[in-house]
Amino acid sequence: MEEPKISQKSPIAVDVKKGETYYWCSCGRSAKQPFCDGSHKGTTFKPVKFTAEKDETTYLCACKHTKNPPFCDGTHKGL
Repeated sequence: MEEPKISQKSPIAVDVKKGETYYWCSCGRSAKQPFCDGSHKGTTFKPVKFTAEKDETTYLCACKHTKNPPFCDGTHKGL
């Protein structure tokens, strides 16, 4: 199984808007972190689609090892 590339070992704060759909990069290769730019093509990775439930600042995983994608769960602290 392929391992994702760690883009950074801390979450990325993102302001999301209620009802908008986002595509989180799961491979770590995107130049538009934490969002997908299609760099996963040719790998087994796929972006994770999520729709914001409310306007808020959320913290998206950048280490790509979270157990709760796309959200940071602190896993980066052990990498």
